[in-house]
Amino acid sequence: MDHGHETVSELQLRVDPVACDAFGYCAELLPELVTLDEWGYPIVSDRAVPPALLELARRAVAECPRRALSLEVRQRAVKPKRVRLASSRR
Repeated sequence: MDHGHETVSELQLRVDPVACDAFGYCAELLPELVTLDEWGYPIVSDRAVPPALLELARRAVAECPRRALSLEVRQRAVKPKRVRLASSRR
């Protein structure tokens, strides 16, 4: 059932904790979305990658020596914005 929602596609960073060796390049390249824990392993934000950071996110994925970082497409339901029509009454 649709329930009046639309879906939008967003990109989100994901890290494979098994593959990661804690080099930390991702946090250096993209500190807005990646922080490091006390052992140097990345903690990635669960928010969508903003358009302004997309190129840096792609670079962080490409620079990961263990290929542990990836960009995934996620679908998110959003309520369509209501448009109010101006009343002709004055």
